[in-house]
Amino acid sequence: MIDKQPIIDTSQSKELDFLLALLREENKSEEIIPSKEINWSYFLKLVKHHRVCPLVYLKLKDTPDAVPSNVIEVLFQEYKKNTFKMLQLTGEMETLDKVFKGNDIETLCLKGPPVAYDLFGDISLRMSKDLDILVREEELEKAESILFSLGYEKEKVSTVLNEIKWRHHHIAYYHPNKKIQVEVHWRLQPRPMKRTSFQELWSRKRESQVTQHPISFIGKEDLLLYLISHGARHGWFRLRWLKDIDQIVRKKDINYKYFSELAIKYQQKNLVGQAFQLANLFFQTPVHEELRHIVNTKVANQLAEKAIPFIKEMVQFHVHPQPKNLEKSYKNYLFSIKTKRQKCNFLIILFYPNSLDERTFRLPKNLYFLYFLLRPFLWSWRKLKKSVLF
Repeated sequence: MIDKQPIIDTSQSKELDFLLALLREENKSEEIIPSKEINWSYFLKLVKHHRVCPLVYLKLKDTPDAVPSNVIEVLFQEYKKNTFKMLQLTGEMETLDKVFKGNDIETLCLKGPPVAYDLFGDISLRMSKDLDILVREEELEKAESILFSLGYEKEKVSTVLNEIKWRHHHIAYYHPNKKIQVEVHWRLQPRPMKRTSFQELWSRKRESQVTQHPISFIGKEDLLLYLISHGARHGWFRLRWLKDIDQIVRKKDINYKYFSELAIKYQQKNLVGQAFQLANLFFQTPVHEELRHIVNTKVANQLAEKAIPFIKEMVQFHVHPQPKNLEKSYKNYLFSIKTKRQKCNFLIILFYPNSLDERTFRLPKNLYFLYFLLRPFLWSWRKLKKSVLF
């Protein structure tokens, strides 16, 4: 049990309440009765936003009397579309892995088909829009060259003084003909989060049997920690991420003593506490005895409460521009989930020059080092200019 839980009021959203009932593991389809007042159009919007169409479709497809037929049809089309997408990603993932291995590049799959199959036993039950692979940082350029040779194009990212390595942890590549995006990671998480070495992750890797050619992906405890830190960084604005946590806890034999040690070692115990607080609140996810000291804390409870508005309001932080109040709220949230050491490192990284500095005040490349000294002034100038305009 959790000593103190965050509070969520779903009474104002019967659609969210119904969605949560459908996603809970213990609830059977025939036992779930929707309210007559449900706005089915909004319900579908909610399901698509949280990217849980396949799971909801499977729960509702055998209850034609309780749900309008057009709702079932929309869910079926989304389920079918995702199945085709996952099959396409599976084929491309196998092709890429063979090419990388043929060029002596070891890769670890972070999400996509192997994780869907691992958690749900069926690649069609988890929605993915791209492939995420991890490579050693020293092999990043070699991996990029291979993707270019296969027809992939690199996303346009403005960068100064190799800024991308300091502020980001992956680069996206897109194949215009196949309509497939591949994100190549050299870190699991962006700075200032503590880095897990590729070799350490590789030593604990598993082999996915989702294809005839075995695909390497990260171990159970590493996967759980990665899914938690990824969801936390995005404010858990999709229920799909919390459902992943619920699924791995219920379906996998996790070594919680070791997992707890990993969370502490990589300074993520507060994120683990937050995740289990939220997963238990929304899905009654069980909390193992070994995690009670991490989950039953004031900090974990406070972080969970900060994330709830992002879930209830169907926030999408990847869509720009954002309303000013929401943008500020998210920035405050991101700062709050950092440890004291991470906050210090984050503030130091703020002084690293970025492409905005270059656009604000042009310097020849041989003088780019001066941006380190000029950055505070350039930042202040942009803020002043913005305040005058508005």
